[in-house]
Amino acid sequence: MRIDLHTHSTESDGTDTPAELVAAAAATGLTAVALTDHDTAAGWAEAAAALPPGLKLVRGAELSCASDDGRGRVITVHLLAYLYDHTSPALVEEQLRLRLERRHRLRRMAERMVDDGFPIDPDELMAAMPADAPAGRPHLAMALIRAGVVSTVDEAFAKYLTGGRYYVPRTDTPVARAIQMITEAGGVTVLAHPFATSRGPIVTDQVVADLADLGLAGVEVDHPDHDAGTRARLRGLAGELGLLTTGSSDYHGTNKTVRLGAETTSPDVLDALADRATGCKILVG
Repeated sequence: MRIDLHTHSTESDGTDTPAELVAAAAATGLTAVALTDHDTAAGWAEAAAALPPGLKLVRGAELSCASDDGRGRVITVHLLAYLYDHTSPALVEEQLRLRLERRHRLRRMAERMVDDGFPIDPDELMAAMPADAPAGRPHLAMALIRAGVVSTVDEAFAKYLTGGRYYVPRTDTPVARAIQMITEAGGVTVLAHPFATSRGPIVTDQVVADLADLGLAGVEVDHPDHDAGTRARLRGLAGELGLLTTGSSDYHGTNKTVRLGAETTSPDVLDALADRATGCKILVG
């Protein structure tokens, strides 16, 4: 069995629609795929309706959270939430806040670029996304590519979208609160790419241990942004803490070069996640 537990669709910052994503998952030979768009469950219904025969769909989301890094700084961490009740009032309210803040943030970044003469149109940028979509910096990166300013998403982030005069911060959900909300909604949580230093500052081992005490179920070990040494260190830490270990591609379609199913999760781990969840069930096509 081949299981990929971290993918994105056009409902956040991927380039495949939810229907296209599940079709691609089946064509790639996956037996299970998790749809984990940023701060939204909007793609669940479309993915479920288009689910190919035999493919399992794990409904989830990737939540942007704020955490102490264990060294006295507050940094962004990403939490994968699986099989939760997406109608939970606390979650609905918080995810709406995050999506609205993302849209406001993205427009402000685009407007700063326009002020400096960049050939992009903030109105067109925002109008191209569904009204309730969680706007992200990859959307602005793609606009810069279309305008001929950069050649790739990575170049856009390196030059313009990570820090500097165009960067606008956002107010993320405290990670402890996010774990609590997902748990109360019957879901389970996995810390996404926790030691991916290429993405910026990371948390210490002690922070991971503290999150485990709060109910964190697992850590994403096999991820394209973790090298072999990092994976070994994280797998050892997970063993010490009794955390599940997952593997995922973090697929974004053509917005990134990573292919669907590039990293996978063992069936036993998926079963363990499903056993702990009461919010919703895995769907089978």
